[in-house]
Amino acid sequence: MADMFLTRARLRRDASVNALAEILLPEDNDKRVMVTHKLIWTLFADAADRKRDFLWREAKPGLFYILSAREPHDSHDLFHLDKSKLFAPKLKSGDRLTFSLRANPTIARSNEKNAKGRSKRADVVMDAIKPLPTGKRASPRREAIQAAGEAWLSGQGEKHGFELEAVRVDRYLLLAPPHRTSTMRIATLDFDGLLKVTDPAVFLAALGGGIGRAKAYGCGLLLIRRA
Repeated sequence: MADMFLTRARLRRDASVNALAEILLPEDNDKRVMVTHKLIWTLFADAADRKRDFLWREAKPGLFYILSAREPHDSHDLFHLDKSKLFAPKLKSGDRLTFSLRANPTIARSNEKNAKGRSKRADVVMDAIKPLPTGKRASPRREAIQAAGEAWLSGQGEKHGFELEAVRVDRYLLLAPPHRTSTMRIATLDFDGLLKVTDPAVFLAALGGGIGRAKAYGCGLLLIRRA
């Protein structure tokens, strides 16, 4: 994994920025994911043709963790940026780590194709409860959040060099960022638990590249700490 930087960014609370609080931190989840997406981009958009080379997560309103190939630069003076730390963990097979992840867990439906002929994707929770009548999905949904979420992350582990030892899955949200089509949704789940590294090189690559989809919208950043 190339050198990466881990940064904590806090939206400023002084009067000049606080006056924009309703705009910068809207309560509506759909608007919020779009606004925060743009907010974090301001720290890296030094050229019109820049490609995203960072992952981020909103830990709580106005508090963000960012993993990036470049150190962020706050040209608009909207944030308090902690000094970026070089992120280069030394890991070996068998290391046990506590982790936290917000992800967009999806599954490909091979029997359903999109306009480009590719398999349509569905979020794993909805896929698990889809066969049930609409009015009878509430309780199974709660069970599917844990079961389907855990199964998805276990599958990610097989591809990305880690093995789950324990995981709690919650905070299922369906988001519709305003710029996307009315039929498209981004489903997110929060994961917290314990994992074991099985392939350090593959795992480190996954840390830099992110887990799952919707990375531009605050998903995919795997935060780790030694157990």
